[in-house]
Amino acid sequence: MSDHRERMVRGERYRCDDPQLTADRQAAEHMAARFNATAPADAPGSRELLRELLGEVAEGAYVKAPFTCAYGYNIRIGARSFINYDAILLDCGPITIGEEVAIGPRVQLATAIHPLDPADRRAGWETTAPITIRDGAWLGAGVIVCPGVTIGENTVVGAGSVVTRDLPDRVVAVGNPCRVLREIP
Repeated sequence: MSDHRERMVRGERYRCDDPQLTADRQAAEHMAARFNATAPADAPGSRELLRELLGEVAEGAYVKAPFTCAYGYNIRIGARSFINYDAILLDCGPITIGEEVAIGPRVQLATAIHPLDPADRRAGWETTAPITIRDGAWLGAGVIVCPGVTIGENTVVGAGSVVTRDLPDRVVAVGNPCRVLREIP
């Protein structure tokens, strides 16, 4: 494992053009393309490809194709969770999806943080912050979750929301930026 890969996973400053990271992204793209090309009737085949691509896929978790990720090995999906069509999981940092989570179509989870300084950005430096989606959460269609965010247990995030900050357990939250509307009894 390269030094930059270790630094990326730890959330430290790293170079995204590191040869090992480039090879890892290419391998993930290839595996995701194989998963996305698997016939819908071949559930065992697609499940096996997901197990090879992702860090963890628990029993009963289901991911609909097409699916896109950066590396795959930083993604953990809990039991009985569902990820709908066109999910984009940019897993430079860890993405942890709890049990019985529902993720709508075209949801984006992005852990990469690009520097504000233009010289650092042009030089290829990045950092990451993990994303955690706790058990029972539901993300509506087109939700975008930014780096470093935790979405609480049984929380519902309305379609099209942009989540820039942590959300507590058992709330309904919507908007851009996403804000809590009410608690769930």
